[in-house]
Amino acid sequence: MVSVPNERLRAALGEVDARVEVIVWDMKHDAPREKIDIVVPPYLEGTKPLAKLRGLQTWLVQSQSIGYNGVAEALPEGHVYANAASVHEASTAELALALVLASQRGLDDFVRAASEGRWAPAWHDSLADRRVLLVGYGGVGAAIASRLAPFEVTMQRVASRERVDEHGRVYGPSALAQLLPAADVVIVVVPLNEETEHLVNDEFLSRMRDGALLVNVARGPVADTEAVLRHARSGRLRFALDVTDPEPLPASHELFTLSNVLISPHVGGATSAMLPRMARLLATQIDRMLAGESPANVVLRS
Repeated sequence: MVSVPNERLRAALGEVDARVEVIVWDMKHDAPREKIDIVVPPYLEGTKPLAKLRGLQTWLVQSQSIGYNGVAEALPEGHVYANAASVHEASTAELALALVLASQRGLDDFVRAASEGRWAPAWHDSLADRRVLLVGYGGVGAAIASRLAPFEVTMQRVASRERVDEHGRVYGPSALAQLLPAADVVIVVVPLNEETEHLVNDEFLSRMRDGALLVNVARGPVADTEAVLRHARSGRLRFALDVTDPEPLPASHELFTLSNVLISPHVGGATSAMLPRMARLLATQIDRMLAGESPANVVLRS
């Protein structure tokens, strides 16, 4: 027994093994059965729907998101929870690169000028020959790095632990103080947890060089909004933010008013690539269940 939150995902999943029944359950009401082997909660509705899992027998709760901050506190006892690694990496990496290019080449300025009927040519920094610091090197970070490689940048990577891979050195967090002052572009793509909340604070931003660009495609609370505002108001740094704190931003929020801040409304994974990838991941989990194997992408057991 497998539940999906909407007909779109059911249709994308297509035909399944004859031993599997797929039902639509949006988790707005109590579970329609006492046992559902795989439950897929709705996308972008936070942890609130997880309360409906209380008393339900499951083999797996399959999220549609990569991040899972807050889930440990909300997930009732007795469940295995998997994230959606493999679903959003390509789209989030695309958006990160789009934000970098738009900011570097001044596309937001050109759009504003065009909306006012002004022809406003200007000289901007290239992405080529810039020094890029990638803070976070999981699946999304690796996808961003691979897409940046053809743009002739000098790239350095920071992850939760120092190591060497086929692309060279990956620095640990202690190297940030040394690396930040040399970077022209800093892309933040860490998971949100106790160690990374307000990682981008006043000290972090103060170490960045004048005119540098900070791109956040992680989670809003990874950055201290007040610190971001201080450095944005002064004009010393530029920002491209797909995520904010609070989220969504109130209509009157100052971040919307600053010309050196480019904002997208948390849409890193919101593309046509999501649905087929989510369907493939769900099909993989079904196959693993039928084969008596452990599920993939498990991040929590309550």
